[in-house]
Amino acid sequence: MRRDEGAAAARSRRSARAPLAARPRRRGAAREPATGGRGGNGAARPGTRGRDPERTRARILDAATGEFARYGLAGARVDRIADSAGANKRMLYYYFGDKNALFAAVLEHAYRSIRAAEQTLNLLDVEPIEGVRRLVAFTWRYYLEHPEFLTLLNSENLHRGRHVKGSRRVRAANSPLVATLGAILRRGERAGAVRPGIDPVQLYISIAGLAYFYLSNNYTLSAVFGRDLATARARRERLAHMIDVVTGYLAAGGDARRRRPAFDKHGAAR
Repeated sequence: MRRDEGAAAARSRRSARAPLAARPRRRGAAREPATGGRGGNGAARPGTRGRDPERTRARILDAATGEFARYGLAGARVDRIADSAGANKRMLYYYFGDKNALFAAVLEHAYRSIRAAEQTLNLLDVEPIEGVRRLVAFTWRYYLEHPEFLTLLNSENLHRGRHVKGSRRVRAANSPLVATLGAILRRGERAGAVRPGIDPVQLYISIAGLAYFYLSNNYTLSAVFGRDLATARARRERLAHMIDVVTGYLAAGGDARRRRPAFDKHGAAR
């Protein structure tokens, strides 16, 4: 009996000294993908366990933004995104699910970025017309500096907006902008500087459209009209024109509602 008890105690001591990795993993236990780690020389190995999952996620998101902007949703490849991010496909799927979910995350990030940048303009701290002028100039510059934003929107519109349609984050990101524009317009009305009845959503669509159409169709417009619309001078002229169009529309004393024609159900003037 003592011999059996001594053998059992020895086995227990050996089990306690055994490395943790050698012990069997519980059935069904979740395993996080390897996202960092060290090689024999102490250097981090791509695709192994790391200490900063948020940084890894950000690298994947950044690589995906470039890939989707260049190739669109259909042409983008997960392998290229993972390679560019210094990650592996398993990590990508762990953080984002699949390619469609990753594309939706890229769009959400793109919208959050432009909305966050707009908030630095402090539009409510200046006179209403000046606030709108700043927004027009900002939108133009942002589109110039972030052409990937335009190509991402082009790609999403080919898919009829199905990714942003199901995103509460996109709607939440855009709500403050609409609220800010609405406040600017109401303040301008009370001061007699802005004509009444302007829809802030329609106003922003017009501001964005004036910049978006010019830049996204720059090559064809330049060819059709025989003018290089991408030169610095052409772009300065375009921005000045946009500001004049928008601020002229806002000005009090020209209530456009009195001059609007009636439209039929197809949008054609009667």
